[in-house]
Amino acid sequence: MYKELNPPRRILMGPGPSDVHPAVLQSMATPLLGHLDPAFLEIMNETMDLLRQVYQTKNKVTLAMSGTGSAGMETLFVNLVEPGDKVMIGVNGLFGQRMVDVASRCGAEVIQVKAAWGDIIEPEKIEDALKTNENVKLVAVVHSETSTGVRQPLQELSEIVHRYNALFVCDMVTSIGGIPTKIDEYQIDAAYSGTQKCLSAPPGLAPVTLSSRAVEALSNRKDKVQSWYLDLSMIQSYWSEERFYHHTAPISMIYSLREALRLIVNEGLENVFKRHALYGGALHSGLEAMGLELLVKEEHRLHQLTSVRIPNSIQDADVRKRLLQKYGLEIGGGLGDLKGKIWRIGLMGYNARQENVTYALAAIEDVLREQGYHFILGAALEAANRFIRENE
Repeated sequence: MYKELNPPRRILMGPGPSDVHPAVLQSMATPLLGHLDPAFLEIMNETMDLLRQVYQTKNKVTLAMSGTGSAGMETLFVNLVEPGDKVMIGVNGLFGQRMVDVASRCGAEVIQVKAAWGDIIEPEKIEDALKTNENVKLVAVVHSETSTGVRQPLQELSEIVHRYNALFVCDMVTSIGGIPTKIDEYQIDAAYSGTQKCLSAPPGLAPVTLSSRAVEALSNRKDKVQSWYLDLSMIQSYWSEERFYHHTAPISMIYSLREALRLIVNEGLENVFKRHALYGGALHSGLEAMGLELLVKEEHRLHQLTSVRIPNSIQDADVRKRLLQKYGLEIGGGLGDLKGKIWRIGLMGYNARQENVTYALAAIEDVLREQGYHFILGAALEAANRFIRENE
């Protein structure tokens, strides 16, 4: 006989998933409706409206794809890219690399513009590449690079991309609900995200948004979209007034997304962004007070995801294992080029609270001292609390 499911309690302060808001968890226990029930269709309408507000756009095609954030990535590439298209991708971390892989599988001629992991993609490098490569259809960058904690500036990039008549596409998996996305203001043509980070919902949906230019590119395709399941030409008809059947929507996940978005909109987007900035800055101050070095320069550093260099004398896995065993605290390790070199600490969505800053700093301080790393006791919490007092 299998026992009733009873997983251990954790505080999820890694790169995602983050802890789910209690109201969102409760929404998932709501009884199911049929996916074509008029009451559920109204919930879908509300979800689209809320999603537009949080994405900061009026794009008609703004909906939630069934699948995780990577399904959102694949959705945009399979719909906007055809074999032989030139696609330019900024690569400064793992998820830029993943976009290269996905675009290549679509048959694109991929042009990579690279930067060191931990740095931004400089706009001049994109412009130089566009000057030397004619007829680029699409330029894509990662807004919040989850593997490094870099925040990519978008406005100047967007202006450059549009001067060369290309579509501008952004990975916003770790952005949405944590920092401004400004889809309309920055004229971003398409973006995708996920639910499990700053939205504080479980993984399982990928919100996407497409501008009228992107929708036009989709409608002008020569061939069918290579993926039936991710074909937006059909899926947008299911989410629109036509309600043309495509697949059975994940009802409970859409409940959870609606509730997560409702909480953000009711708190106020600017208040949500300020909360992430306040507690993210406090965490940065506390870590630096321990003598730890942060990977990313301050001006390009995310508040919701912090990458910290591991001291030479400290074993990565030992610290993360001890934090999990002793404190039930999950933080993430490095990926790709940064494997074994950094920890990634998330303060996303519901987790962006002072109690989590205090808990994480105290736990990390204790475990590092166990591992023989010495610093002024209590300095981290004092620095974090001082930052909050001075900035709240």
